Amino acid sequence: MEIKERFLNYVSFDTQSDSYSHTVPSTSKQLKLGNYLVEELKSLGIENAKIDEFGVVYGTIPSNNNHQGDVIGFIAHMDTSPDASGKDIHPQIIKDYQGQKITVNEDKKLYLDPEQYPQLLHLIHHDLITTDGTTLLGADDKAGIAIIMQMVEYIYNHPEFKHNDIQIAFTPDEEIGHGSDHFNVDYFNAQYAYTIDGGDIHIVEYENFNAFSAEVKVHGRSIHPGSAKNKMINSTRVAYEFDSLLPVHMRPESTEGYEGFNHLHSIQGTCEETVAEYIIRNHDLQQANKQCQDFKDIAEFLNKKYGYQIVEVTITESYLNMKEALKDHMFIVEQALAAIKENGLDAYCSPIRGGTDGARLTFKGLPCPNLGTGGFNYHGPYEYCSLTMMEKQVQFLLHILKNTAPTYAVTKNRVDFLDNT
Repeated sequence: MEIKERFLNYVSFDTQSDSYSHTVPSTSKQLKLGNYLVEELKSLGIENAKIDEFGVVYGTIPSNNNHQGDVIGFIAHMDTSPDASGKDIHPQIIKDYQGQKITVNEDKKLYLDPEQYPQLLHLIHHDLITTDGTTLLGADDKAGIAIIMQMVEYIYNHPEFKHNDIQIAFTPDEEIGHGSDHFNVDYFNAQYAYTIDGGDIHIVEYENFNAFSAEVKVHGRSIHPGSAKNKMINSTRVAYEFDSLLPVHMRPESTEGYEGFNHLHSIQGTCEETVAEYIIRNHDLQQANKQCQDFKDIAEFLNKKYGYQIVEVTITESYLNMKEALKDHMFIVEQALAAIKENGLDAYCSPIRGGTDGARLTFKGLPCPNLGTGGFNYHGPYEYCSLTMMEKQVQFLLHILKNTAPTYAVTKNRVDFLDNT
């Protein structure tokens, strides 16, 4: 099967996760894709493929070289973001892209213009897939799944390709921060792994945000508007007052690179009560903690101003920067960079302005940098991916496996990072 056919098949599954759900996984529709992948893995010779009670798919390509070399894992996630619909996706294929402005949806006036999205100018002669402007595409992370499955198929069809055990996993609920909650690192039994969940395939990522969420709950005083003078306190207005006291220059639309941000993700309320949900991000843990303190300080200021406990702030840690846990095991990053370079492309590292399952798995003892999928503009109707990059990434993964000879310096036991968290 060609990778295009495989990818288009996967995006036909609606697998949107739900951050307000209390089930595991958060949506049962993710299980449909998970069960499908189990059967596909079995058809490609992975007899132990299974989906567990938490919706995580596991499988092992058995060693064909007397268990010589590293046991490497490859991981992608099945869910798509709650930020945009993933139902009834209608992909559009642009063959041999020539650098023109791409019409995504004429009725909605949605275009992919290289002047606005300069990455497109690096994709001349690539085959691209876009949305039709009504949904996201789902390259995040079904492109990653397609790349891994294409690698599995190649190995199945080429028994002369020698390798140790190769571990495969597909997780649910990564987009809502729970992809690794129930991941069984001991069962997975890899020395290290790679998530295939990035963008540009030239990039290897091992630095991610320190991530926190903040719930800001505002308790107003609802009075009939006809007799509200000097009595009503509108919780929604106070919520916006709270937001105005956060640094304007630390909003996502004003940041890049290593710059952190506070993002007002959602707000719902009435005069009586309003709840605002924020995500807090920074590569520097000290700065991230300062941002969290800003939220608490603003709440204290408003509580004093209004004379009662009008604002409650709850801060929750989501994940931490895996750089600290990986710094003594950089060969994992270096061999990925080498695989890219040996295939004739430039390779470099760049910080992830987000997170992956790999961040939390690294702190669970499974070192796990992130590799690209060839997808861009995730989580909305401007999402697109390069089929050409997807095909190349399959070659990079095979190159990593080929290069991990038994003499490559690595401990044969899983590294324990738990003391560093």
